[in-house]
Amino acid sequence: MFPGLGKGINPRKMASMMKQMGIDVEEIENVEEVIIRTPQKDIVFKDAQVSIMDARGMKTYQVMGTPHDVLREVAQVTIPEEDVTLVMEQAKSNNADARNALKETKGDIAAAIMKLSKTG
Repeated sequence: MFPGLGKGINPRKMASMMKQMGIDVEEIENVEEVIIRTPQKDIVFKDAQVSIMDARGMKTYQVMGTPHDVLREVAQVTIPEEDVTLVMEQAKSNNADARNALKETKGDIAAAIMKLSKTG
């Protein structure tokens, strides 16, 4: 893409060429941590070096470092009281067992009743 960008490119020359093309690169100082969140996990960079490349108003962030995957807890399921009551009645169980069964089955009433009926 850039002529003469083989081995041993002079960093000042590279910076000058980028400046001529309207590209500015800036380091973000004192970065402590970068976290990329997904529904299933976080990707954490503790030793991150971050730079911003601004090409005519379009900013691109570059993260360099060692990534560590951290699995995320699945979002808590909200269990309505009427579901707990229904599971308690159908499975002849107590409130705590019914609630735990609903949490384990992610709110699936039928699965919670089946689970408690097998163990009860």
